[in-house]
Amino acid sequence: MTSSLNNSLNRSMGSSGASGPPGTHRVSGPTETDASSRDSEVFAIGRRRQFSASEKRALLAEAERCKAAGELGAFMRRKRIYSSMLSSWRKQLGAADRVALAPKRRGPKPDASARQIEHLTRDIVRLRRKLERAELIIDAQKKLCVALGLPTSDDRSAEE
Repeated sequence: MTSSLNNSLNRSMGSSGASGPPGTHRVSGPTETDASSRDSEVFAIGRRRQFSASEKRALLAEAERCKAAGELGAFMRRKRIYSSMLSSWRKQLGAADRVALAPKRRGPKPDASARQIEHLTRDIVRLRRKLERAELIIDAQKKLCVALGLPTSDDRSAEE
């Protein structure tokens, strides 16, 4: 098969099996010796590096020690990190320090069920007020119907 491939390539290139002028290279397809010399190993897919908190702290401390011109850039190239990584790590470290140094609230922690009970109690009070208003409106409508002589819902149910 490779010989037929080579013949077809040679014909398309205009040569009849002889090499061309000196200094030119002959284009040919892959030969069997090329295929056997290739490495058939499958490479693993690259993964994003993950740094632990202690590694981040160590890299930040080392970056802070870089004072000379160009020293920080060389450090980042050597460790294969970006300046954006350093800045986000600094923000993370600052936030963690603020949380660690923040004063702790004393006393019992608020319970989620107690918060829910309080919310439901407020809803009950609100709905009771709404019901009282609706009952007042219904009573006023009944009185109006009686005053105008119109049949009320109580009269209609008694007739049936």
